[in-house]
Amino acid sequence: MTSPAWLKPLAWAALVWNLLGVIALIMQLLITPEMIDQLPLDQQAAYRDIPLWSTLAFAIAVFSACLASILLLAKKALARELFLISFVAVLVQQYYNFIVIDSLALYGFSALAMPFCVIVIGLLLLLVSHHAKQQHWLT
Repeated sequence: MTSPAWLKPLAWAALVWNLLGVIALIMQLLITPEMIDQLPLDQQAAYRDIPLWSTLAFAIAVFSACLASILLLAKKALARELFLISFVAVLVQQYYNFIVIDSLALYGFSALAMPFCVIVIGLLLLLVSHHAKQQHWLT
């Protein structure tokens, strides 16, 4: 079955969005102790003590979503499974942000904007890829 015209632009947008996530991960990995020292005291601990499991969840989320976006462009059904892996990893990462370090208390309501977008976009990409697989737009 032929896929709708909107699927390819959506897949390109998803790829760009997820590449921005890769850049954010790289920026987090490259943050120096001197940069952390410039933050308010209560935020310094949050950056110094990021556990490996949270960083791995971040990496899994962005890299699996990038690959899923490429597979969506190629109309491959495996995109759905990779978007699912990415979405679960996003939830693990947000668990750290909102439960472990309570980023809402650290940063206020502004801390909700980006995680909300990440969760919503991740869920939408998962649902679109699921629908595309059901409609046989993906092989």
